[in-house]
Amino acid sequence: MNDNQIKNVERIRKALLKWYHLNSRKLPWRESKKPYDIWVSEMMLQQTQVNTVIPYFYRFLEKFPSIQSLAASDLQPVLKLWEGLGYYSRARNFHKAAKIVVEQYGSVIPDDRDRFLALPGVGEYIAAAVLSIAFDRPLAVVDGNVKRVFARLFEIDAPVNVSASYKIFKVFANDLLDIDDPGTFNQAVMELGALVCKPTKPDCGICPLSKYCQALKNEHVEAFPGKKKKSPVPHYFMAVGVIFKGDKVLIVRRPEEKMLGGLWEFPGGRLQAKEKAENACARIIAEKVNLNVAIESKLTRIQHAYTHFKITADIFICTLVSGRVRRNGPTDHQWVYLNALEKYPFPGSNHKFISKLIKERAK
Repeated sequence: MNDNQIKNVERIRKALLKWYHLNSRKLPWRESKKPYDIWVSEMMLQQTQVNTVIPYFYRFLEKFPSIQSLAASDLQPVLKLWEGLGYYSRARNFHKAAKIVVEQYGSVIPDDRDRFLALPGVGEYIAAAVLSIAFDRPLAVVDGNVKRVFARLFEIDAPVNVSASYKIFKVFANDLLDIDDPGTFNQAVMELGALVCKPTKPDCGICPLSKYCQALKNEHVEAFPGKKKKSPVPHYFMAVGVIFKGDKVLIVRRPEEKMLGGLWEFPGGRLQAKEKAENACARIIAEKVNLNVAIESKLTRIQHAYTHFKITADIFICTLVSGRVRRNGPTDHQWVYLNALEKYPFPGSNHKFISKLIKERAK
């Protein structure tokens, strides 16, 4: 910050907090000061929109109202409640962290930064958010909203989607933080980014910080925040098999340490170069689960986007011909009736054809 910006710090704090008290949204986690409730909300809010999180937050606390109840649960019910939120490593890590808190800290969530930061799934943002809001620890948060507000406010040209820029924004966040009420201040900055200082078409006319905003003063608002151009997202073609053995279908569980870990799915994989989808389906099933199948028909084709890649998948109805699922194959497997599928947590890509599968077989 330059000398003029430093002089404005206190004015910025006061203007921002006044705006927040008058305009902040009424959100369920803001009605609680319980560290556990706040931790739940922050884990869910990572890379997920507020309106999406709200019903999940209510359902999660109804099922797991305390850190003890979460720690005592098997992972599968946790993943089932998380189903549809995405980024499932958040749920797995939160479950692991809950067990550590119960076993090592007597069910008391640590209010010390280093101990809390050492828990699975807790990074700099989660630590600052939870500890500042729940325990008034003077720790500044830096997320996408905060970066955008500060990039415009101080004309910071560091690209917000480059990890090396974090330290730059952290300096500004620390300098501006209201150490007397850090939790409220952190929420105020994030709320301003969400409601006013939006990615496109920011409402500068109603922004409480407009008089201090360097980008607005210099008519460069739309130029901030800067971003580094990303590489094209890879697109993979896949084949998935719904294998019937009588009235039951095979589902397999993904390894917990991998993407979508712990979730169940129908066996599938990528096509090889110039390979036909139905041939790939039979090959993949033989390789992954040691079964020989007959392809009956094509159920549907789905499109799905993950964070770092996209897929186009052809879904085939298959009949078991021979073989047994090998022990060194998937983490776990089950032959289940179609009406039992709702009991298992599945990734979003599988949900795009499960309802069609059930309807088709009911005819």
